[in-house]
Amino acid sequence: MVGCERIDGSPEFQRWAVKKTWFISDTHFGHARIIEMASRPFSDVDAMDEAMIARWNARVAPEDVVWHLGDFAVTSDAVRVAAIFRRLHGEKHLVLGNHDEHYEATRALPWASIGETARGEADRQAFFLCHYPMLTWPGARRGAAHLFGHMHGRLPGCDMSCDMAVEAWDYAPAQMADIRGRMRKQRPDPDFDPKRSKARR
Repeated sequence: MVGCERIDGSPEFQRWAVKKTWFISDTHFGHARIIEMASRPFSDVDAMDEAMIARWNARVAPEDVVWHLGDFAVTSDAVRVAAIFRRLHGEKHLVLGNHDEHYEATRALPWASIGETARGEADRQAFFLCHYPMLTWPGARRGAAHLFGHMHGRLPGCDMSCDMAVEAWDYAPAQMADIRGRMRKQRPDPDFDPKRSKARR
C-alpha cells in the first residue's frame, strides 16, 4: 500500500511523493445523534463534520491511501454525503460497517474499493481490516495486525489489534507507526505468543 509517484519530470530535479497509508473508522458524517451517543466534543453536526474534514485533510495528502473501516456517514442526504466525500483527500477504500449496509448514499460513492474485510501491508506491517473486532483473524499467528471499528473507543485492543474509531484518535486518520506504538502499550494476548504458536503447529 506504499508506493512512489513521480511529480516533477525534470531530469535535473526529480521529485517523488511517497504515498502514505492511513486508517480511520466510524466518522458518522451527517449523524447529529452520535454527538450525544458517543460524547463527541462538538456543538452540532455541521461543526462535527467540518472538524473531521479539516483534521483528515491536515494529515492526508491527495496522493495518499485511506482505509475507512466502516460507518462513513449516517444520513440519507446523498448530496451532503457526496460533497463531504469530494472534499476528503486521498484514494479512499471502504470496509463496510453496519450503517453502510443501510445507506445507499455511502455505498454509491466512488470508493477505490469496497469490501466486508481487507488485507494488506503498510509500513512493513501486515494488516487485516474488519469493521467488527475479532478474537482472532487471518494472519494473526504470522504477525498481522487487526484493525477494527464499531466500538467507538470503548473496547481496548491487544498488542496485535487496535480500535480505529475516530473517538480513539482525536477524530483524524492514523498511520501504522502510531498504531503500532499504541498496540505496544496494550495488553499482550497470550494466544499470539510465538512460543505457544510454535508448540501448536
